[in-house]
Amino acid sequence: MVKENAQKNILIQAQPNNHRWVESHRNLWLYLFYSLFIKLFEMKLNQLQSILSIGGAILTATISLNAAEQRHGVEAAKKQAKLLIPHPELEATLFASEPMFVNPANMDIDAEGRVWVTEGVNYRQFKPWGRIQPKGDRIRILEDTDGDGKADVAKTFYQGNDVNAALGICVLGTKIIVSCSPKILLFTDENGDDKADGPPKILFNGIGGVDHDHGAHAFVFGPDGKLYFNIGNDGRRLKTPDGKNFIVDKAGNEVDGRGKPYRQGLVFRCNLDTSEVETLGFNFRNNYEVTVDSFGTIWQSDNDDDGNRGVRINYVMEFGNYGYTDELTGRGWRTKRTNQEEDIPSRHWHQNDPGVIPNLLQTGQGSPTGIAIYEGKLLPNIFQGQIMHCDAGPRIVRAYPVKRSGAGYTGETVNMLQSKDPWYRPSDVCTAPDGSVFISDWHDGHVGGHHMTDHKPGQMTGRIYRLTPKGKSKDYKIAKNRTASSMLSSPNMSERYIAWQQFHKVGLEAEETLLKMWESDDQRIRARAIHLLARIDGSEKKYINKALSDNNPDIRITGIRIARERGLDMIPFVRKMVNDKDSGVRRECAIALRHNNSPQAPGLWAQLAKQHNGQDRWYLEALGLALDKQQDKFFEAWLDAVGSNWDTPGGRDIIWRSRSSKTSNLLVEILLNKKTKEAEKSRYIRALDFQSGPEKEAALIKLIGAGS
Repeated sequence: MVKENAQKNILIQAQPNNHRWVESHRNLWLYLFYSLFIKLFEMKLNQLQSILSIGGAILTATISLNAAEQRHGVEAAKKQAKLLIPHPELEATLFASEPMFVNPANMDIDAEGRVWVTEGVNYRQFKPWGRIQPKGDRIRILEDTDGDGKADVAKTFYQGNDVNAALGICVLGTKIIVSCSPKILLFTDENGDDKADGPPKILFNGIGGVDHDHGAHAFVFGPDGKLYFNIGNDGRRLKTPDGKNFIVDKAGNEVDGRGKPYRQGLVFRCNLDTSEVETLGFNFRNNYEVTVDSFGTIWQSDNDDDGNRGVRINYVMEFGNYGYTDELTGRGWRTKRTNQEEDIPSRHWHQNDPGVIPNLLQTGQGSPTGIAIYEGKLLPNIFQGQIMHCDAGPRIVRAYPVKRSGAGYTGETVNMLQSKDPWYRPSDVCTAPDGSVFISDWHDGHVGGHHMTDHKPGQMTGRIYRLTPKGKSKDYKIAKNRTASSMLSSPNMSERYIAWQQFHKVGLEAEETLLKMWESDDQRIRARAIHLLARIDGSEKKYINKALSDNNPDIRITGIRIARERGLDMIPFVRKMVNDKDSGVRRECAIALRHNNSPQAPGLWAQLAKQHNGQDRWYLEALGLALDKQQDKFFEAWLDAVGSNWDTPGGRDIIWRSRSSKTSNLLVEILLNKKTKEAEKSRYIRALDFQSGPEKEAALIKLIGAGS
């Protein structure tokens, strides 16, 4: 009792004199309320808001936990579907819900219109709830057999602990690729019984991000007959199937994420047999999913550090650094640096650093998930040919209509599907063979990180919605008598894969049919056709040149990409297109010269560089990518071409981006030039950080001497 009183006296003495009434009244609740009131009064407004937000989050979580039982079941799903808010020209209907499946982490739609879903029941097994489903998670197939727009059959294709919370599924005929860190798995169903033929084959191994959403993500099939995929920043590496060795990509680099040169999240391309891996982009945070359009243009979303309001959409310029961490040190955006960006979202992605590819769009705070290109005709014009993207954080699916802007793009946002339901968490978006769009909804009170609200067996939920044009039939019927050309024209990736395989197999026999498709008014169908025409033995150059002579710049871009993919000598093609009026075409020419050892390559690059006007960052970064491993040869050729006339806005840009042995001295010349504004100097000082060698040391001594 003596000890207790002593502690009480210490507490009382620590309070201001005007708080002594607490002791006398011994009213703890009043004391706490009074203290909180005084504290809140003294805080700034933003601090008050933070406390209120935390309190609201706690309250919401509590309500969510209590409400979990009331949200489960078909009738509850139907009621919640009424809370959906589609775009004014669209209608959203409930396709499927629990008990057919729960927690849809990722999905794909096969050529028959069936929806394949990877479940995330055993997500975050290290949490208190542990492994909910001891037998492992399931891959489910959902089918609408009567065409009324609602699933009526559900099958389990596979169940096992090797697919727990798999974050990617890609259905390609009888092959099903499942992404589940640390492995990429290949299942087959050759007998068509909707059951895996046996244990999966391992395609890649050693990927980080196990039981984490920053690991391996979904594969997609490209118009070039290759596979595209990505891994988040916890994935970091790519190893052989036995897990013993790093994959060495076509650039000769080990895919190990240690900054030599790759860091953080990565984007890849490979053959269907997984050979010839290319690292197409790096230094993302959690690039959740990648997609590629019929021209071969690559798009993906990326997640910011939580709370930094910097979620972004990227056009993936091949081989680019996307700036999540400092290229030189690997440090994050909070580390101060010269020429630091003023706003946090831009600072977060190191947008002022030379060698960083710009963002297409920044969409604020969120938790981005699935992404796809809509290449159908069923939905209204505003969505045709555009990116569709799920963001589970703000509970929305958006489209991003893009326009060409120089060598890059500009974009806007158009909301496709929102909901008043606080549990609405869109996880993926796909296009069906009929052109309708399917959206999976994880359906949970929490999103991202290490949280799930509904983790009790028998109470877990999940939704799949279908988008169709408003006022049109909601029937969901897939044509039975399809041809290879009709399937290649499909908006559905799985259909196009089957058609691509059939056309490629018969080769020359398909030429007449493909030429008819080449005459289409739809540029995307034309692009798919020319890809296959250029794979007919002996006809590669003929059809590539046909593409390069086309009036449409996207087709000319496709032609350059095909020539690279086919492994042809790029010099004749670049020489033909080096002065193309479209800067996007010239961008592809620059990328095509990367690691090209031809004696003509430096001169061609110099011609491309001379056309830079200092106003197109996309074009500048493409020029910079071409310099890799040949800085001095290419830069010297440009200096010879421009002579003493290098000091132009475009010339300064090229010097800022380059890393040749002559760059440091030229940067110092710019810094000492009276024409250089004071506000511009930090830009060129920062560029010096990326230089090296004795030339840099000599230039710095010159700069210091000029200032003394």
